[in-house]
Amino acid sequence: MEIYLHKLLPLLALPTGLVLLLLVVALLLRQRWPVWLALSLFSLGSTPWISDHLVRWSEAKAVRQDASSMGKAQAIVVLSEGRVLAPGPAAQSEWNDGDRFWGGIELYRADKAPWLVFTGGWAPWQPELAPEGEVLKTWARSQGIPSSAIQITGVAMNTAEEAAAVAALLPKLSSAVGTKQKTILLVTSAFHMPRAQRLFEQAGLAVLPYPVDFKVSARGSFSAMDLLPSASAWQRTEMAWRELLGRAWYATRAELAQSRRYLTKYLP
Repeated sequence: MEIYLHKLLPLLALPTGLVLLLLVVALLLRQRWPVWLALSLFSLGSTPWISDHLVRWSEAKAVRQDASSMGKAQAIVVLSEGRVLAPGPAAQSEWNDGDRFWGGIELYRADKAPWLVFTGGWAPWQPELAPEGEVLKTWARSQGIPSSAIQITGVAMNTAEEAAAVAALLPKLSSAVGTKQKTILLVTSAFHMPRAQRLFEQAGLAVLPYPVDFKVSARGSFSAMDLLPSASAWQRTEMAWRELLGRAWYATRAELAQSRRYLTKYLP
């Protein structure tokens, strides 16, 4: 039930939900100002110049690194992203974007860690799909990665659960980098990295971030195309807005937990 609430509750705070809510308010109040506000929000959010800047803000100005430049760690951890079950009797899984998978492969081939860990991402509304880690393990083996070097966590339905699952798995893996610290190379989308890194650090892990899957190209000169509204720009705005809401939620939850610990320790 929690995972459904996690997905449903933010809907009205996202751009599409806000636009619909403003239109409902306009109908109920019989006022024009909510309509103009909804149109303004939709127009701004679907403008590439604005959506691209919002995405780069969510990516925290990260840059793509070469795998050879990264430090060594106990394990390379590739976070699940979600996939599509292609129609047809073969029941093949197709990923939304392969950059996380290939980022993990690049790091392993660069000899940055002895273990390649895939998280067991799974959604209860897609029970017919196996945990994503199982699919990625098969694909990694097809790329020449030995089965003995690949690990899969238990089922995880969000980033916090992925962090907990990896933290539980690492002590079981032998360390080949001569450090007592639980250090991982974390591979996820650039816009998702700040939140993911914080959650993994809260789980007691030292994180070397390896952001991939950048959603906007390195910017060149400004052009008129940057001001032409598009559905893809609106989608990027929605994605970045959701991620920023997620960060605010986890930050608030962490502060509340800290406050509870303080009250329990110091108050009778």
